[in-house]
Amino acid sequence: MAVRGVAVDLGSTIPLRRPGGAGPSDDGHLLVDGLKTTLPINPSSPFRLRDGRLVRTGPDGGITDLGVAVDTVARPAFYDLTTADGVRYEQLARLHGNDVLATTVVQTCVRYGEADRCRFCAIEQSLAGGATTAVKTPAQLAEVAEAAVRLDGVRQLVMTTGTSNGRDRGARHLARCTAAVRAAVPTLPIQVQCEPPAPDDLAALQALKDAGADAIGIHVESLDDAVRRRWMPGKATVPLSQYWAAWEESVRLFGRNAVSTYLIVGLGEDPDELVAGAERLIDAGVYPFVVPYRPIPGTLAFADGDPAPEPALLADVTARVAAALRAAGMRGADQAAGCAACGACSALSAAGG
Repeated sequence: MAVRGVAVDLGSTIPLRRPGGAGPSDDGHLLVDGLKTTLPINPSSPFRLRDGRLVRTGPDGGITDLGVAVDTVARPAFYDLTTADGVRYEQLARLHGNDVLATTVVQTCVRYGEADRCRFCAIEQSLAGGATTAVKTPAQLAEVAEAAVRLDGVRQLVMTTGTSNGRDRGARHLARCTAAVRAAVPTLPIQVQCEPPAPDDLAALQALKDAGADAIGIHVESLDDAVRRRWMPGKATVPLSQYWAAWEESVRLFGRNAVSTYLIVGLGEDPDELVAGAERLIDAGVYPFVVPYRPIPGTLAFADGDPAPEPALLADVTARVAAALRAAGMRGADQAAGCAACGACSALSAAGG
């Protein structure tokens, strides 16, 4: 299902969706057997949502009820509010799953030129379509977070950012936003996400910790330099040594299993090497959040026709990484906040990771 997605019967709707945007997901938000799950909405999928149940269409056209309850997530109440200066809350932050608030604090990226762009990313597409604003202020995010907690029971916040030209790569604006949210909602767990700061500005990571962030994601997507050059040409100019320095400093500041990175299955990386890289990250205290590549309209990869990975490949890599996580005593569910704590975009939580 993570690869093939789910179809929706005529007349049914999925109220909460996240089309495009930063990162490798383009999904409908569902609760599958009670688990937060984001799945591509794909009319040709053999899996179908029907009357709150998951069914599968066989090769002969027969329908099998898979014995799994599927609940949609209602549109949150905070979406209907507007700031005093006329910005809709929905443009400032989105509900992910049923209890995670997420926002991209700067919706532009210095790497979005076609020669540098991550091929799976559509961060500026949602901005061009008017779904969001270019820069969210600390005061705006504090206002939205307070309302989301009060009205919709939000339990954690994830704040990411497009990369800036600054040596901190946008971390200090994230820190200002974190401090404002922390003042407004003192107990809300927060994860921040950014590129590694420049080697002489690792103090930006300390600023994030001091502002009140509980966890951090520094996303490399692949540890294979050839894959990085093809899929993330701009980010590939940042050497892996710089990622490792930022991860190690972040583990020192935030602790083991409070630092994470995305690893994307389906970019052409050898699966054994991907798993070995995930194991090195785990040894360093970094949680490798394994997700499938998903073709998202508006991205360079979608335009080139790059296919999603085979389900068997995703299952194999996910199972092996989950086993390594269990052996190390690292579970996404034990994290205070972030993508791994939510788990919806990966099959790792279902595999015990």
